[in-house]
Amino acid sequence: AQVPGVVIDHSPKSSGIYIGSPSIAILPGGDYVASHDEFGPKSTERQRAITRVFRSSDKGKTWTHAGDILGQFWSNLFVHRGDLYILGAYSHYGNAVIRKSKDGGRTWTEPKDAASGLLFSGRYHCAPMPVVEHAGRLWRAMEDTTNPRRWGLPFRAMMLSAPSGADLLRAESWTCTNPVAGNPAWLDGTFNGWLEGNAVVTPEGRIVDVLRVDCPSGGKAAIVDVSASGREATFDPATGFVDFPGGAKKFTIRYDAESKRYWSLANFIPPKHRGPRAGGVRNTLALTSSADLHRWTVNGILLYHPDVIRHGFQYPDWQFDGEDIIAAVRTAYDDGLGGAHNAHDANYLTFHRVRAFRRLTLADSVVRPDSLGIEGGTKDRP
Repeated sequence: AQVPGVVIDHSPKSSGIYIGSPSIAILPGGDYVASHDEFGPKSTERQRAITRVFRSSDKGKTWTHAGDILGQFWSNLFVHRGDLYILGAYSHYGNAVIRKSKDGGRTWTEPKDAASGLLFSGRYHCAPMPVVEHAGRLWRAMEDTTNPRRWGLPFRAMMLSAPSGADLLRAESWTCTNPVAGNPAWLDGTFNGWLEGNAVVTPEGRIVDVLRVDCPSGGKAAIVDVSASGREATFDPATGFVDFPGGAKKFTIRYDAESKRYWSLANFIPPKHRGPRAGGVRNTLALTSSADLHRWTVNGILLYHPDVIRHGFQYPDWQFDGEDIIAAVRTAYDDGLGGAHNAHDANYLTFHRVRAFRRLTLADSVVRPDSLGIEGGTKDRP
């Protein structure tokens, strides 16, 4: 009863299976569908990963288990031309695969070959990231790895795309940019890797890949440029890094035409909790926004717990729903069974509704901003 939001699924730490990769989509009829994968020492993430799918027909108040997908990991749900898709990896650093469901997530196609959803063979990494339709194509960011035994620096950024009218289950429909490697010399030698990129359309109408950046400060994102053809990706370290509150953890960016702003839910670190391990501090979930992708404002604190070791509200995936935002969050919280293994190894998937998000201010936060060392918030800077 103490867990914030609506519990969609729960897995106690004693199971050795943790909840990861939340995703959420709105079906054409108005029902919600959410998913998460399983990771941890007793999961099958490195062989044939499992993703669990849930549905709600009452706007997120209650959820039912729709079924499981065997061989799907780090994946996002999206609706295109009336059908539901899920796109990600087959397993931990597995092949890139896509599946389609014509019954709202109850049954799915099987990616057996290049004609049925096996897009690229190799060692791929991603998270539930947005699929964006722009200039007649669908765009989705991903990474590969040159060394699966090491996290971070071996990840190379790339962008996948396909014509909007193409058969998305056919590998030949998809184009991939060149992979762009990071450099440990960047950010004065503090760059530890980039990952979990967002496909975003800039105010000028260009496609870019906005990536999470692992660095000690935790307040950076990287913007990789992508050619209109979807074949070339480039990065200029002199101009490509931007200040981003919560940039050391996974975030999702979406554009809202009504406010003419980009919005994100991110693990912003208030001054009270700043320290040397920015990537591990996930106890604060903030609503943030920007007019240009370069200058970001913290609009409000949505979820908070004072403990950073075993509590977290992380990997939020979300959608606009009229005046609101709906979100699925990987949550580490008390459960009467010993709680989460740690803040990273979550034991809950939870649903949240952010009402009238465009009007929220820091004064609407779930905790007093000044108690976290926030004075007036993080504002756009010239």
